[in-house]
Amino acid sequence: MRQVLRQHPALRDDIGDLTTRRPLPSRDLPQLDPFLFLNHHGPQVYAPGNHGLPFGPHPHRGFETVSFILKGEMAHLDSGGHESVIGEGGIQWMTAGSGLVHAEISPESFKQSGGPLEILQLWVNLPARLKMTQPSYTGLQRADIPAIAVPGGTANLISGDFEGQKGPYASLTGVAMMTVELEPGASLTLPAPSARTVFLYVVAGEPVVGGTACREAHLIELDQDGDAVEVSTHGPVTLLYGHADPIGEPVVAHGPFVMNTREEIHAAIQDYQAGKFGAIAG
Repeated sequence: MRQVLRQHPALRDDIGDLTTRRPLPSRDLPQLDPFLFLNHHGPQVYAPGNHGLPFGPHPHRGFETVSFILKGEMAHLDSGGHESVIGEGGIQWMTAGSGLVHAEISPESFKQSGGPLEILQLWVNLPARLKMTQPSYTGLQRADIPAIAVPGGTANLISGDFEGQKGPYASLTGVAMMTVELEPGASLTLPAPSARTVFLYVVAGEPVVGGTACREAHLIELDQDGDAVEVSTHGPVTLLYGHADPIGEPVVAHGPFVMNTREEIHAAIQDYQAGKFGAIAG
């Protein structure tokens, strides 16, 4: 069984009126290869007549973004012509690849009526061979995601294999990802294939992981010894859990671009400024 090495707190870094905490990257953990970045927005309640999410049109190249809508809803538009509104329990998985412009905003109905909002936004790196792949987007509603019963709770399987089932999203790099909702007194074992990087973020509650008491809103860094993770609970717990093969390549990041070299970053900026990423219609 894998053991806890360190716990990394999600530090407060609000974006306008959007409550935001970030455990990755941090001073002690610049990346968790291939996982690059996690923002935890909310939980909070928006009043009626709000301005909604602040993520207007912006570019990306060289990696993937995964948004988990835990509460509320979020609209997606991009320069590839993809458009959707994903509700509570759904996810948005976008492969930026060679480059596109996207916006993650609140639909008009949410801005008018307000309500609760909680969203996780994860960046997953792509290897050099896939950084210039064709951009793509998949939006999954809660009903599209298998809810698998586990001892004392539910695992919502987004990608990869678990308990004989396959997640609805086929990751380009074999990333396995799920959210796990546990009741008090739960005890379960999650797969952590050897040589893979495990991503475990405590969204809510205080689980015991590998015998170590873990804190809410902390990214749990695990060792490499073992092929499974034991989790137990005293109170209710929500986890973001996944695993992936490390890429092991240089990472050069500049704002919304993640490449392998400075030259590739300069090329991304030039291509974006030249309009090669396209634009959002309307």
